[in-house]
Amino acid sequence: MVLLNMTRYIAQVDSMNKPGILLEVVQILTDLDLIITKAYISSDGGWFMDVFHVTDQNGQKISNSKTIEYIEKALGPKGNMYGLLKPSNGKKAGLDSMGDCTAIELIGPDRPGLLSEISAVLANLQINVAAAEVWTHNGRIACVLYVNDDTTNRAVDDASWLAAMEEQVKNILRGYGTDDSVSFTSYSMGSTHIDRRLHQLFFADRDYEVTGTELDSHVKPNVTIERCEEKDYSVVTVKCKDRPKLMFDIVCTLTDMQYVVFHATISSDGPYASQEYFIRQMDGCTLQTEGEKEKAIKCLEAAIRRRTSEGISLELCAKDRVGLLSEVTRILRENGLSVTRAGVTTVGEQAVNVFYVSDASGKPVDARTIEALRKETGKTMRLNVKKPPMNPKALEASGRAKTSFFFGGLLEKLLH
Repeated sequence: MVLLNMTRYIAQVDSMNKPGILLEVVQILTDLDLIITKAYISSDGGWFMDVFHVTDQNGQKISNSKTIEYIEKALGPKGNMYGLLKPSNGKKAGLDSMGDCTAIELIGPDRPGLLSEISAVLANLQINVAAAEVWTHNGRIACVLYVNDDTTNRAVDDASWLAAMEEQVKNILRGYGTDDSVSFTSYSMGSTHIDRRLHQLFFADRDYEVTGTELDSHVKPNVTIERCEEKDYSVVTVKCKDRPKLMFDIVCTLTDMQYVVFHATISSDGPYASQEYFIRQMDGCTLQTEGEKEKAIKCLEAAIRRRTSEGISLELCAKDRVGLLSEVTRILRENGLSVTRAGVTTVGEQAVNVFYVSDASGKPVDARTIEALRKETGKTMRLNVKKPPMNPKALEASGRAKTSFFFGGLLEKLLH
């Protein structure tokens, strides 16, 4: 049984306890692009009690009654928390209108222009990218793409065609070397949650063991693990720059590492977030050794950093067609831009491509480059540019700023 008390600021969930329920609830709220400003979790014994303080992307109460109804439907007594909002970021509504798709997962070494090369291979094979999510971290790239055959609008299920696609994409991922640390997997589109799957791909790839570029102190997450002797918990404390989906990324990682969250407190103070989780392993034990603690800390730091972006975001909207992603990424590459994260969705005939980019040399993107992009894309695409604040002082000056991630509010718009 699930009891839900939903207001325009607070979602209170009371339910019989079961493994993974916290992740399910957090996933539903974040898939609607809601901001969790505070949360209190308690799940000792057989009962699960959560209180979430939520706002929209602008820090305002939830004004759309249909959004509230949707949350009540998902979390209420008759809700189906396993199937309503997958894949993530509100893309299910778009995927439902696109017919059958084949899911493709890729992971390998990253380099400038790689996404453009992969997109060109798919375009040459007349394969349409209906939706996608691309992350980069510590010199690696991971992608989940939903593709279909442009001529039939059906899933790509021909074995020889899939084999040819895999061979060409793997060659692109390897580049000019002989790097065999690449992976290509295809399967029928199901209820896989894209963001969680990307975390799992990176975790299996052990990206947390790679030493990345040294981050500024205001960007680098501070993760500690202590022992609570009185209640026999391991206490995970996270303090870092706040951003959308932060709680999801942390809870997702703890869940996939087979840790159970019994209690938690989440709060945001200006541009920073403070999160505390009381956990045990699935067998009821706490983290006993320094090695266990060190691995958990590294994995949580990696999960937080995978979605952290300091560059600008570009949103390009255009009529969907085969080769659109290839064309857009080629334009970005030819203008000296490097893609650190990307998202693609399709609603009807309209495609929305969102890219987080930086100068190929790592410098901020200058105004001349943006103007060149506008001229080159202006005839067939609509370009929106978002520049997130770059430091805590800028965040404080603008209040509790929140940068909309990829498809901010897309599902809410579709619900209208």
